[in-house]
Amino acid sequence: MSSSRRVYLLLFLLALGSAGVIFFQTKKDSPVISSTPTVAATLLPTSLPARIPETSQIEDGALKDSIVAAGDYLTRQQLANGELPYQVDFFTGERAYSPSYLRLVAGTGSLFTVCRVSGDSNYCAAGDFALEHYLEFLVSEPEKFKGVCLYTEGGCQLSGSALTVDAIYKRWQATGNFSLTDSTLLDTAVDLGYFIVSMRKPDGGFYHSFDPHLTGEINPDYFAAFSSGEALLALMELYEMTGDVFWLTQAREVNNYMVTQPVTEDHWHSFAFGMFARLDKLNKADQKYASQIADTIIAGQVRSLDPKNSSIATATKIESLAALAQAFYLSDAEHKSLEPQIRTFITFVQARQLPDNNCNWDITNEMETKYGGGIFGSCEDASIRIDGVQHWINGVTAYLEYRSMIKVK
Repeated sequence: MSSSRRVYLLLFLLALGSAGVIFFQTKKDSPVISSTPTVAATLLPTSLPARIPETSQIEDGALKDSIVAAGDYLTRQQLANGELPYQVDFFTGERAYSPSYLRLVAGTGSLFTVCRVSGDSNYCAAGDFALEHYLEFLVSEPEKFKGVCLYTEGGCQLSGSALTVDAIYKRWQATGNFSLTDSTLLDTAVDLGYFIVSMRKPDGGFYHSFDPHLTGEINPDYFAAFSSGEALLALMELYEMTGDVFWLTQAREVNNYMVTQPVTEDHWHSFAFGMFARLDKLNKADQKYASQIADTIIAGQVRSLDPKNSSIATATKIESLAALAQAFYLSDAEHKSLEPQIRTFITFVQARQLPDNNCNWDITNEMETKYGGGIFGSCEDASIRIDGVQHWINGVTAYLEYRSMIKVK
């Protein structure tokens, strides 16, 4: 090669190197649009290994049949677009109620529980039909918050994202997979989890509502009684589905805050305690707080069983005590004293499952065909609401799982 060609080659290489330096420096200095939510999120997980769901077989019998009957009610009342029945007056057939999509998403999850308990894929098909409908309410605004949230009633409530994770989790329990048409539900659940984490308060709790569109800000004054418990449970469900300790760490931090707060009959927190006991452990503070939840529920028993009172609230007591019984059993703590209390509440709510009723109503064959299996509110409220049905399904299932646990020992 001539000396002139060597000079040209050297100049070319120098120019190329300079261009590369300028390119990478420009890339480094380019502004990046922040996707950080209003509330600063913790470092997010990077790996998502799917696990195999752990479930308990439950015994055949009247209670298992009642779970299936409740699922039959939901599938018979499902609309052509996948919508589930929010509230139905079984005397008049009236359905013109303003629906709560949070409760409808929770009801969708209970259909997957019926599918798992019965082994009948038709309930999973109905659940998929409903889930696809409600997933249309998910929104994403990367410039304002991480992940996705369930948008209803003019905003994203913490409960919406948490209950959607719960529905996906219950589907995974029933089917063992995350495929739904073109969606990968595990990715959806994780995106919902990002939103949940972004709603954490500095003190360890949660904000409960966020406006993803107009202001892109949280509503610090909005409070929903069970939102934090629902979000805590969702974090534990994400931990079980992914195996990523990030979610367990988040759940532990939230729980450490929650056990310092006044005790309520929080059935969602009770379910989370059951998952802590199964997947991690219950420490002394957890056990003390869980016992206080149980004591609070039992102390209100007489008032709860008044014929005028709602079966919906009583069904949540079944959920809570059954979940706590599981947690105490798995932690080698005293649990047997809870069973007679659970049975008492079950007897009360079961008397509100059509065609049975404790109101001396004459239930016709036509009414039984349309509404059989539904849980009505009270003798003063002849309507079937979806939250009563889903609380019954989840509570009785948790109780029968507990019975299965103690028999295996």
